[in-house]
Formats: sequence, C-alpha cells, structure tokens
Amino acid sequence: MSFIWFLIIGGLIGWLAGVILGKDVPGGIIGNIIAGIVGAWIGGMLLGSWGPKVSDFYIVPAIIGAIILVFVVSFIMKSMRKAS
Repeated sequence: MSFIWFLIIGGLIGWLAGVILGKDVPGGIIGNIIAGIVGAWIGGMLLGSWGPKVSDFYIVPAIIGAIILVFVVSFIMKSMRKAS
C-alpha cells in the first residue's frame, strides 16, 4: 500500500509543479509521477530533509525540485521544437 501512496503523492507533486509554472509535463499522468519522484530526489539533494513528510516525501523540497525539473524539461523541449 505504501508504494501506491508513493505513486499518488509523486503524481500530485509533479502536477502541482506544472500548475505553478503554468506548463504541461510531457507524458501526462506518468510524466507527473516521474516529475514528482525525480523532483523529490533533486529537492532532497539540493535542500535536504525538512518540512512536512508524506509517504517518504518531504513536501517543500519535493515541490521545489519538481518545479526545477519541469522548468528544465520544458526549456529543453521548447529548444528542440525551435531547432526542428
């Protein structure tokens, strides 16, 4: 059951990062989950472990990391579209 919560919280964090930036995460629901999980890892590496914790995610660093990830991915995708 904790794995399901892990996926749900990861998806919500990825979705929230996309909403905050006003950009779509490529890949839909799967993209949101990946952005949330990888963003949580990035946020944990950059900011450490602080703030409220839900299902092995520290929420504040996870959201900040996901925002960074979504911004970088959308920038790369935009650059690739212009180059074509």
